[in-house]
Amino acid sequence: MSASVAYADFLEAKAIVALPSGIDVSGSISAKLFPFQVDIVRWALLRGRAAIFADCGLGKTAMQLEWARHVPGRVLILTPLAVAEQTVREGEKFGIPARIARKQADVGDGITIANYEMLHHFDPAEFAGIVLDESSILKSYDGSTRTALIDAFSQTHYRLACTATPSPNDYTELGNHSEFLGVMNRTEMLATFFVHDGGETQKWRLKGHARQDFWKWLCSWAVAIRKPSDLGHSDKGFELPPLDVRQETVATEAGEGSLFVMPAETLAERITARRESVTKRVARCAEIVNETPGSWLVWCNLNSESEGLAKAIEGAVEVRGSDTLEHRRDSLLGFTDGSIRVLVTKPSIAGFGMNWQHCHQVAFVGLSDSWEQYYQAVRRCWRFGQQSPVTVYLIAADKEGAVVANIKRKEVDAGEMSSEMVNHMAPISTAELHAESVRARDAYNPDVASGRGWTLHRGDCVEVTATIPSDSVDFSVFSPPFASLYTYSNSERDMGNCRDDQDFFQHFGFMVGELYRITKPGRLVSFHCMNLPTSKVRDGVIGLKDFRGELIRLFSSHDWIFHSEVVIWKDPVTAMQRTKALGLLHKTIRKDSAMSRQGIPDFLVTMRKPGDNLEPIAHTAEEFPVSLWQRYASPVWMDIDPSDTLQYRSAREHEDERHICPLQLQVIRRAVHLWTNPGDLVFSPFAGIGSEGYVALEEGRRFLGIELKESYWRQAAKNMESASHVKAGDLFGGVA
Repeated sequence: MSASVAYADFLEAKAIVALPSGIDVSGSISAKLFPFQVDIVRWALLRGRAAIFADCGLGKTAMQLEWARHVPGRVLILTPLAVAEQTVREGEKFGIPARIARKQADVGDGITIANYEMLHHFDPAEFAGIVLDESSILKSYDGSTRTALIDAFSQTHYRLACTATPSPNDYTELGNHSEFLGVMNRTEMLATFFVHDGGETQKWRLKGHARQDFWKWLCSWAVAIRKPSDLGHSDKGFELPPLDVRQETVATEAGEGSLFVMPAETLAERITARRESVTKRVARCAEIVNETPGSWLVWCNLNSESEGLAKAIEGAVEVRGSDTLEHRRDSLLGFTDGSIRVLVTKPSIAGFGMNWQHCHQVAFVGLSDSWEQYYQAVRRCWRFGQQSPVTVYLIAADKEGAVVANIKRKEVDAGEMSSEMVNHMAPISTAELHAESVRARDAYNPDVASGRGWTLHRGDCVEVTATIPSDSVDFSVFSPPFASLYTYSNSERDMGNCRDDQDFFQHFGFMVGELYRITKPGRLVSFHCMNLPTSKVRDGVIGLKDFRGELIRLFSSHDWIFHSEVVIWKDPVTAMQRTKALGLLHKTIRKDSAMSRQGIPDFLVTMRKPGDNLEPIAHTAEEFPVSLWQRYASPVWMDIDPSDTLQYRSAREHEDERHICPLQLQVIRRAVHLWTNPGDLVFSPFAGIGSEGYVALEEGRRFLGIELKESYWRQAAKNMESASHVKAGDLFGGVA
């Protein structure tokens, strides 16, 4: 395999997408499904491991049953309580047989359905496929249940997760789904696509350059849909009826020392207001429900509310978490069948999975502060397929304030976030579902700029360097990138866009090999670097990585000789103020100095290509007096001015996650002065804004550089033009 083919294959493999691992069943999907459902099922089977984020009433049950029907082998569908029976009935409508089981001995061929509570009674190894119905359970359940689900089915080939459209800023839910499907674990997802600003380490946001690739990655394993038109289909038959939300306010007494009832402001005050008003809220709800015929779904939050409602409402059946599984199941199904007119329960018990389109009257006698619980509870009735306008009563104490207004505010916020997710994903998902290629490569338009004594390529450094003649470069100096995803671009050609160190060193290794080929025998390459701090999110520990040592070992593996190195001193106070690193903070000394450390210095490491230098670099005593040599020969350079860099602000783009940190001109100048002759060709494969070229021209050398990012390349060209050409212009007419 040629070097160019190997490099092209490497770039192709760098794409951060989930690869298909399923089966093609085109043409054999049930005609009883709607066209958009057919597309989704076909795609999910082709993926093998997929998530369907579909709003309530879009037929997730039918889609997961059809998906399971095609999986070669036994399939287990896990559902919330009482949804198992509902799933069996749905299967009967579509001619898909499924059985309910409570333990492994009950399992036969085909599709088995069980409640999540029964998971420990089954052997995951006996199933070819697993379906999580209402898979938001990965987030809403305790950590042990989430971990148990992920671990239990980590070896299951076919996996499907189905739930309503999650919020795009709920990265825990997205990460848990990705981990369950075996795509990428949550920690890796955060490190790959997200960054947190300042000291608020729990608040994550998408990296600027990661947005496009994040949505592309998400669409490689998940589809999100609020209505069929999101995927290019007709919405006929999928129109929601009107929703009327009404607030019923019960009066309470003013607090001690107050003339007026004061609205609760804190969570603790709201909880107190709810407890104090239980009797009045229950009485008002009972009055409304007893006077209004038809089915009623009454949601509560406290056991005292549940008990009071069951006693005050005629024919009401109460379902509590402490009830037996049989009572909970039979009561939920009884309400489904219509044999129970009024069901009283909590969103945490029955807020997910149940289809109660027969009911269009809902009351909340207690509300938690969870928007998701409220939304899911309402959507049990207000969903596609509901034939009547739905009325929702929010029965609250006057101290709770404008509950409906607060709900509507949260509704707007949630709608905007949901729209953001679907709008980003819809065009990509539509292409995915219709088997179109959605992996557009980055906009890569090579270019070149040149002047007297310099040439600057815009392009991939490995590919451009491959065109440079062998044994033609006198000296190279640069700062290599490191694995720091989406810091400056989203290009797969960007060496910083590597998921881990192994990926980076493999990519950089292509460059090291080309550097060896183009460098003259006996001549040098100098690279500027530092050791890298680790983080708990990305690396699991707080510490340091020996980046300098790994680079030296990489060069050595390509036959370079470790020639020399110098430490460049950096002010630890400045580093502390800029990075807020735990090890540099003075408070760490007072708390636990075992976590304190020194600042991280820069290094200028120099490697030599074996062979005799046919053009010795000789310096006169006037040019290089002993006092100057003693400064250069010192293993630590204490006198480098960190502010002695080229102007950079005009090259930094809005989405860049870090400021450009150009290599100090004094460092470049010393290296060029020490290790090149006038007229020598200086090379930088990572030219950035042109610092190495600027110094090379000032020192009467020629320069050849490469930069991938267009804004940096343009700024570098301007800096080349502004460099002193007194020596360069006299010596050269340009660089070929």
